[in-house]
Amino acid sequence: MESRTVGELDETPNAAANGVISEELRVDTEGQQVVDLTDQVRRFCAGKGDGLVQAFVPHTTAALVLIELDAGSDLDLLRWLQRALPPEGDYRHRHGRPGHGADHLVPALLGSSVAVPVLEGVPALGTWQSVALVDINRDNNQRRVRLSFLAG
Repeated sequence: MESRTVGELDETPNAAANGVISEELRVDTEGQQVVDLTDQVRRFCAGKGDGLVQAFVPHTTAALVLIELDAGSDLDLLRWLQRALPPEGDYRHRHGRPGHGADHLVPALLGSSVAVPVLEGVPALGTWQSVALVDINRDNNQRRVRLSFLAG
């Protein structure tokens, strides 16, 4: 799976002072529902030594997961979400397109962040693990993901 647009924005000022280095990615999810961020996480960690990298999505209708992408697990996840959160469900959250209430439940089920140990500047992911953004919300295709590195 290939990312459409993933661009780095800025490192947080005072990174050296507080021991945390942070950067925000802008992700265009138009036409995609699962976006592989693994390469961007690897680039962010390169040269930073040992520590912990956290990815956080500050949106109420998007999630972050660790998942195998090359074997169709992303499609299985999307099918599962469609069954678990059908657009025609009886949701109290009703603004936006039909089914938008379901979009707001995605981060509650999948989570808004992932953390991965970093060894010698390389995320210590499992052989088949990828860091991926999950976004089934068609009302907003411009997302931000905050990457933070804590040395240690």
